[in-house]
Amino acid sequence: MEETQIPDRKNGRRAKEIPQNPAQEHKEVIKALLKTFTHFFGDIARRLGKLPDPRKPQRPEDIDYSVASLVFTGVLMFACHLGARRRIRCLLHTVSLGQTYKRLFGVDDVPHGDTMNNLLVDLEVDAVQEIVSSMTETLIDKKVLYPHRLFDQYYVVAVDATGMLTYDHKHCEYCSLTKKHGDVTRYYHHVLEAKIVTPTGMAFSLMSEFIENPEDDPTRSLAQRKQDSELKAFYRLAERLHERFPKLPLLLTFDGLYAVGPVFRICERNHWKFVIGLSDDQLSSVNEEFEALCKINPENSLTSPPSEKNAIRQEFRFANDIDYVDTKKHEHSLSVLECKDIRSVKGGEEKVNKHKWLSNVQLSQGNIVELANQGGRIRWKIENEGFNVQKTGGLKMGHAYSNDENGIKIYYLVLQIAHILLQLLDKGSLLKKSSPEVSVGSVKDLAFRILEALRNTALTDDEYHNLCLTRIQIRFAPP
Repeated sequence: MEETQIPDRKNGRRAKEIPQNPAQEHKEVIKALLKTFTHFFGDIARRLGKLPDPRKPQRPEDIDYSVASLVFTGVLMFACHLGARRRIRCLLHTVSLGQTYKRLFGVDDVPHGDTMNNLLVDLEVDAVQEIVSSMTETLIDKKVLYPHRLFDQYYVVAVDATGMLTYDHKHCEYCSLTKKHGDVTRYYHHVLEAKIVTPTGMAFSLMSEFIENPEDDPTRSLAQRKQDSELKAFYRLAERLHERFPKLPLLLTFDGLYAVGPVFRICERNHWKFVIGLSDDQLSSVNEEFEALCKINPENSLTSPPSEKNAIRQEFRFANDIDYVDTKKHEHSLSVLECKDIRSVKGGEEKVNKHKWLSNVQLSQGNIVELANQGGRIRWKIENEGFNVQKTGGLKMGHAYSNDENGIKIYYLVLQIAHILLQLLDKGSLLKKSSPEVSVGSVKDLAFRILEALRNTALTDDEYHNLCLTRIQIRFAPP
């Protein structure tokens, strides 16, 4: 019987575990992986095969691997936390996984990492983006995200930028953000993300916009250039997002960078709601009017006492219909919501954290708690469950899988596909029901189990056929 190792998080090394039936356990993991994909997104080869093939061989028989098989190899590279293309050859080239590829794609074995890379760097960015967007759209259509809507109406979309790669040399024309460290200049690649986020910790990529604005003024700080570039990227992203999802009811949640007139106008024009972080030293006229209105309308307040689920007392103040004229002389009517989180600490003292948001939602005592906790505060999900997981949780976003300008974008989008799949597998009920002991642990543990299962076991023809025909339900934790 083969010995299986699982990560021991306490000691930082692999702990040995000998399951009762490792082959059967591996099969349950493979079934859960494949069934999760097919249940939500249909046949793997058909879904990924929608991508246009950039290869133009003289004869069809010159192509050994389909587009779908090569893209799925990239998905597995991220989902199994391999961390580099070269590890595909070391870890994925097994007889068992070759049999799985034959059943899924009709190919003889797992493609080499270089073969995968040769295709990925030539794929169309818009086409791969459509795969990502359509997968999240499918989750909306299948009502996976239905229970997590704000006010039972709006899907909450967190918008924020993050760094993808850092170089010590300018390797392409899009290395537009730079910072000096002594005599060394660092070149940065950033991306702006719009992710649907939920209180239960899911963060699904809806659309990505790569920040590629050249900056001619080197005297300005990296923070100043990043802000300008991020806002310009949002204007592009907003146009694409509205064109792709014109009727989707959205509430966008931002940090304070977006508290500017053009963002207000875009949201108003597209019929989007928004919640934007506001500090006391931003938009002085708005803050002053908020304080004045709170004094003359003391009834516009609410205290939410601690509960069994939340030991924090929350004190709210709010004001509506605050007039604001932006630098382009456009008029806006805004609401402001303030929330103080008050926690008792040792010695009978209280620790207070204050949050304040701008919004175009008409506020009342009946909606401010939900707006604050599931609209404003939930923005951090894009950082924690989104960027941090993709950078430090094993997906290795910061690794340069390609130095090709187009390839950098493609690998980032393929990573988003893998992250969607991992979240559904980790938070769904399928794996927990079929093999409860497998689902215990972190996402890193899950990635390791997926890798071990694919390397060591394959489904029989009958098992795969039954997998495709069986109708199932996959449930998720309620909000």
